[in-house]
Amino acid sequence: MFLHLAAFLLKMAAESSVGGPGAGETLPSVGDTDLDGLVRQWMTWDKTEATRGVLKQLVLDKNVDEIRSRLGQRMAFGTAGLRSRMGMGFSQMNDLTIIQTAQGFLRYLQETFPDLQKTGLVIGYDSRHNSQRFAQLTAGIFLHAEVPVFLFSKICPTPYVPYSVLHLGCSAGVMVTASHNPKEDNGYKVYWNNGSQITSPHDKGIASSISANLEPWPTSWDVSVVEQSPLCQDPMDRITKAYYQDLQNYCCHRENNQKTSVKFTYTAMHGVGYQFEVQAFQAFSLPSVIPVEEQIKPDPEFPTVKFPNPEEGKSALDLAMQTAEKHGSSVILANDPDADRLAVAEKQNGSWKVFTGNELGALLGWWAWRCWRQKNPDKDPKNVWMIASTVSSKILRAIAIKESFNFEETLTGFKWMGNKADELMKKGQTVLLAFEEAIGFMYGTNVLDKDGISASVVMAEMTCWLASQNISLTQQLHRIFETYGYHTSENSYYICHDPPTIAKMFERMRNWDGKTGQYPSSCGPYKIKYVRDLTAGYDNSKPDNKPVLPTSKASEMITFSFENGCVATLRTSGTEPKIKYYTEMCLPPGTGGSPESVAAELHSMVETMVKDLLQPEVNGLIARSG
Repeated sequence: MFLHLAAFLLKMAAESSVGGPGAGETLPSVGDTDLDGLVRQWMTWDKTEATRGVLKQLVLDKNVDEIRSRLGQRMAFGTAGLRSRMGMGFSQMNDLTIIQTAQGFLRYLQETFPDLQKTGLVIGYDSRHNSQRFAQLTAGIFLHAEVPVFLFSKICPTPYVPYSVLHLGCSAGVMVTASHNPKEDNGYKVYWNNGSQITSPHDKGIASSISANLEPWPTSWDVSVVEQSPLCQDPMDRITKAYYQDLQNYCCHRENNQKTSVKFTYTAMHGVGYQFEVQAFQAFSLPSVIPVEEQIKPDPEFPTVKFPNPEEGKSALDLAMQTAEKHGSSVILANDPDADRLAVAEKQNGSWKVFTGNELGALLGWWAWRCWRQKNPDKDPKNVWMIASTVSSKILRAIAIKESFNFEETLTGFKWMGNKADELMKKGQTVLLAFEEAIGFMYGTNVLDKDGISASVVMAEMTCWLASQNISLTQQLHRIFETYGYHTSENSYYICHDPPTIAKMFERMRNWDGKTGQYPSSCGPYKIKYVRDLTAGYDNSKPDNKPVLPTSKASEMITFSFENGCVATLRTSGTEPKIKYYTEMCLPPGTGGSPESVAAELHSMVETMVKDLLQPEVNGLIARSG
């Protein structure tokens, strides 16, 4: 989604000198009056020679389409903040758009928090190209406004920022990262004063404030204040000490950790995680991890992986598997480049099993409940909760029902789960775990966002305790399914770079067979019982046809519940050009049937659903690779 700026920018451009300050040149017309105005506006505001040079060349080449693509629209600021390709233009991440974003964010915070000059802002950044630069530009804008800034002096994992917001009592936080996106991208992730990601209406308020503060202020390009201002502090040592002290509260079997023979191989996927993972293992008295040397140092080029995303499975873990084989290691732990997500693989019968996010959620849910019950043997769990997103496995719900604690389902994204956890905590409730199938886990509530560091060390302790009982992670997963029901899922995605095509696909589902407002009643031979459309605000499983979960027209999301128990959700990604699908079926314990037959039926349903609803060939969709 984009906010169009042409009218405003053209008005400003009419008042600007051609070429901008210090340009000393007049650029030729590209033959389009509107674009000429946008070009003048960019050259007036931008002071970075690299991006100015790109625009000059595009003008000389009269590349009208590219100029329009870069200048005629701008990145939308949403609940995920910003995430886009780095480069010249209002539609991309660069010095100017970061300045505009920071100016708008500052003004919004000043209006919202009268005590901002006491509470301040925390800023972190990862190891991507320009991350430190974007962080410093943001810090400079706030410092010039006499707002205290806690700016990490070095790269840090994303979970450090939400943790710091709470620990330091800040009004907000910014993490400059694009997580697991390709190397060309960067992002701007915003946290509120409760330590969780922003939700509406703050996203709209910040976006509006950005639009009202587009012209760079005289001091906005000056980052020297970052080194000079006494209001700028480095929280690294303070936060590191506190984070690992709090992390130890989740350690339940220190004595067993000290004597374990399990060897763990670890990859940081060329990101920030290694040094923080080492400290986490020390905090739990676990043996040192075996690093994947080729991927352990931060490298914004991500030279050994096509996509720096451990969720991609074996294709992303090839080097980790080679390292593990070499050292006789049976378990691989992998963080994504900003260390907020966790992937796990286990050597079983000569081959590697890469656990899905849903399987890891089942394991961590079982462990969180076991550890809580061990510490509270006689306590009623009526105030205990676990949380999962609506596209994730319902295994936590099954555990909650059997063990008599509470389960809550939210919309997709940790902004919803983190804020739900905050809401519950303020009511005196205990939240043990929140998870999402995209290998995101919030173990406990030290951090109200996904945290790959805490999740990995807890997973390591669980592995070591199970090993002391001669049980593997895979075996324990089967035990969980035997107790709470066999939950099998099949999730994947297609890539589509054409928004109109995506819109057409979902509108077809809402107007099936050309009938307005009618959804499909079946998919191949499989009958559909209920439809929930969180984009249109429709749910025919409810008496008033109104869904319980919040609705939004900003993204596409339709869930089909089939008569055979399968639940399938189709949705678009908020940060990537993907159409994702999530499916799950459950075989309750003691009902007969076999896990294999359920998995086979689900696979057949997925093939039918993709063919009938997504129509990859018709719509030119690109299948997931790897």
